[in-house]
Amino acid sequence: MSERETYSIDPALQPDPATCAFDLERALSAVVGLQSKVPEGAYTAQALGADRAGHGVAINDTGLVVTIGYLIVEAETVWLFDHTGQAVPGHVCGYDQETGFGLVQALGQLNAPGLEIGSARSVHVGDPVTFAGHGGRANSISAVVADKREFAGYWEYLLDEALFTEPPHPYWGGGALIDTEGKLCGIGSLFVQKNPGETGSFDGNMVVPIDILLPILDDLQRFGRAQRPARPWIGALATEADDRVVVVNTWDGGPADQAGLQSGDLVLAVNGQPVASLAQFYRRVWALGDAGVEVPLDIVRSGRLAEVTIESADRAQFYLAPKLH
Repeated sequence: MSERETYSIDPALQPDPATCAFDLERALSAVVGLQSKVPEGAYTAQALGADRAGHGVAINDTGLVVTIGYLIVEAETVWLFDHTGQAVPGHVCGYDQETGFGLVQALGQLNAPGLEIGSARSVHVGDPVTFAGHGGRANSISAVVADKREFAGYWEYLLDEALFTEPPHPYWGGGALIDTEGKLCGIGSLFVQKNPGETGSFDGNMVVPIDILLPILDDLQRFGRAQRPARPWIGALATEADDRVVVVNTWDGGPADQAGLQSGDLVLAVNGQPVASLAQFYRRVWALGDAGVEVPLDIVRSGRLAEVTIESADRAQFYLAPKLH
C-alpha cells in the first residue's frame, strides 16, 4: 500500500484523548509516513518489492526516525512525511537484521517531536496500548497486549519475546506502539494469525520491543550496523509443522542454494543436534560460531536420509550498501 493511499479505521477503535494520561496529539505527531525505493536489482527486491511504504517514529527532535528494517533495507531513496503533510528526504543511517530495526535521519526540518522511549518490559498482557500510524487519531487504534512470547520468523529471525496486540492495525509496518504513559515501547512488524491447529483465534500484530534497540542505537548511528560479529546466515526460508522444520525455499545464490538445499527438505538436526522448531533450528545454527562457519544439516529428502553442509555467510554482504550523502 502506498503512503498516499488511504485506509479506514473504525472510529470506535480510534484512541480517545479523554482516556489518555498523556498528550495524545503530541505523541501521534511523532509518527511519520515513510516511502522508500530500492533498485530493481537489489537482493531483497524480489521478496519485498522495490517500492515500500509504512511508518516511522521520531525519537529525538533532530529528525532521527526508527522504523521496521524491511522498509529501508537496500533503499536508494527515502521520503518522510510529517503530520503537517510536509515531505522531507531521509538517509538510511542504520540497519540491523538481528533485531529488525532500521534508522533514518531526516535531511531537512521534520515537524515531528521526539517520542520518549519507554520499555516493553513495563507492558503486561492485558494492558491497553495505542498502535499509532502516520495520520493522527484517524490512522491509529486503541489496542490491548494479547500476548508476550517468543517469535520465530521464516527468514532466519528470532525474538526471545515479542509483543502481540489486538485488534490488528491494517497498515502496521513501522507503526508506534505507545504505552499508557505515552512512551514508545515497540515498533510494528507483522500481521499475524494463529495456525488452524491452535486453540482459540487471534488476528493481530506482532510488535518488536523497543528495548532491544537501545544496546545498539549508538552503533547504528555511528557505524550503520551493530558492532558485533555477524550471525551465520544460510539463506533458507523454513517453516515448522508437527514438530518438524521444513525448507520452503532458498534465497537465490545464497549459501543454502549453493549447497543444494531444496524446497521440501525436512531438517532433522544441526551438527548432530536434533531440531523440532524454527527457534531451536536457528539457535543451533547460531551456536556454531560467527558468519562463515560451516553448518552441517541432517535432512530427509524424498523419504531418504541425507547430509548437507552449508558454508554460512554474513547476510549483509548480499545487500546493497546505502549511499552516502
